[in-house]
Amino acid sequence: MSDKSWISEIPQLDRKELRDFKKLLDGLFRDFSREYGDAIQSFFDPLLATLIWFEKLLLSTPWWLVIAVVAGFAYAASRSFKLTISVIVAFLVIGYFGMWEDTMRTMSMIIVSTLLAIFIGVPIGVAMARSNRIQSIVTPILDVMQTMPAFVYLIPVVMLLGIGKVLGVIAVIIYAIPPVIRLTNLGIRLVDKEVLEAATAYGASPIQRLFGVQIPLAMPTIMAGINQTIMMALAMVVIASMIGVKGLGQPVLQAISNQYFTQGLLNGLAIVALAIIFDRISQSYAKRTLQNFGDQ
Repeated sequence: MSDKSWISEIPQLDRKELRDFKKLLDGLFRDFSREYGDAIQSFFDPLLATLIWFEKLLLSTPWWLVIAVVAGFAYAASRSFKLTISVIVAFLVIGYFGMWEDTMRTMSMIIVSTLLAIFIGVPIGVAMARSNRIQSIVTPILDVMQTMPAFVYLIPVVMLLGIGKVLGVIAVIIYAIPPVIRLTNLGIRLVDKEVLEAATAYGASPIQRLFGVQIPLAMPTIMAGINQTIMMALAMVVIASMIGVKGLGQPVLQAISNQYFTQGLLNGLAIVALAIIFDRISQSYAKRTLQNFGDQ
């Protein structure tokens, strides 16, 4: 290569050097997976047990009881008969078209994944809101998590854990957790400074201000983050089906492979119905929480 070739061609590693570099990294990761793979799988065994237990619970519970419980949650969150009836009708239609078991499997994964995302994401968002340094560290990580194609980060996880339910939950959490972290951070930062000063003047400690003022006032924004997390988790259902997770994603994947339009449409609409149900319930709960805080 001539001295001026860099003007027309971007400098790059020699093919042999690039191949050796890739082999080195692949070898290091294989050694890591052989050394620590069993320990990592053992670490996630409680999560697998929880997933299996919850899925069996939903599948073994009578359909009418599942609908009654979900409708009860909908009414408790919204105090709306219209939403409650809509939830009942949606589940009845899902069952009528033979998608009940797949819906229960998908619900079990989404509920567990969302709860874990909230349990992990909200504290991280709170820490980001209280520290600019933590925010500067976490923000680039969230950028990578949101933009990295799911299949890329699935490769090392598959090598460590194999295909199955745990891998599906991990994939969903990685893909869906950024919104709840970002919007928790944003919601707490947007709380009026004068309100915080008033709380401090009344003798509130930092913990009391956080749980008594900041989080309640930020709840609509936090719930918006949770909504987005739920939507993104449901969007991962089809990808999760490619790694052995049963649910509504598998029929959609089969429909794509075999060009079954109606099967794909029905299961896709079932996923949409779940998304709308979770969205309306969480939004209604956020509005009622803010209203009750305002009345106090």
